[in-house]
Amino acid sequence: MGKSRYSLRLRSGDSIAALLLLAAVAPACATDVSLVGLYSGKALVVIDGGRPQSIPIGVRTPDGVKLLSIEGTSAQFEIDGQKQRLTVGQHAVSAGRDEQSGTSTTLNADSNGHFFTIGTINGAPMRFLVDTGATVISIGKSDAVRANVNYLQGQPGMTMTANGAVRVWRVTLNSVRVGDVVLSQVEASVHEHDLPIALLGMSFLNRMEMRREGQTMTLKKRY
Repeated sequence: MGKSRYSLRLRSGDSIAALLLLAAVAPACATDVSLVGLYSGKALVVIDGGRPQSIPIGVRTPDGVKLLSIEGTSAQFEIDGQKQRLTVGQHAVSAGRDEQSGTSTTLNADSNGHFFTIGTINGAPMRFLVDTGATVISIGKSDAVRANVNYLQGQPGMTMTANGAVRVWRVTLNSVRVGDVVLSQVEASVHEHDLPIALLGMSFLNRMEMRREGQTMTLKKRY
């Protein structure tokens, strides 16, 4: 696994501002649906990493998500025309929507020339740093838990960072969204300690055409 060229001491930024930015860049149609809770004939869900919203039985949201029924701690949804059953804490990615997602996204560099962006992993909001020196996407343990990644079932190993050798687990993420682009089955590593920010490594970037013009980087989906 490659050594990251960043020290991982970067500030994570204002989480509230990050969530607001995520809501602003999320696409209008639903791809990722996370079931947060159930109560009184309603389901509390997060769609595409946006703000939690309550859906009554029989109602379809503007994002194309309809709550069909509730049974115990699970609920059945229709997501982009496909039926999905979720239990509280689970998420679903509509297979049909991945084909309808965008094919490109544009990032802007900060004053230091680094490219930060807001996205999701398995529907959970993430703030990414584009890192071409990282072999795969890298996230910390807490982020993995938020994204419902069962990292302990992954392949254990060690990797070198700017702070020395750390224990990691190699996993495959169901979905990763950056801007309007969604990729499925993306390799990643989960670090035993929390990271200040998720690193958007080459397991995602290799599936993109990367074009940089000044302070702008365009990522175009290849496959």
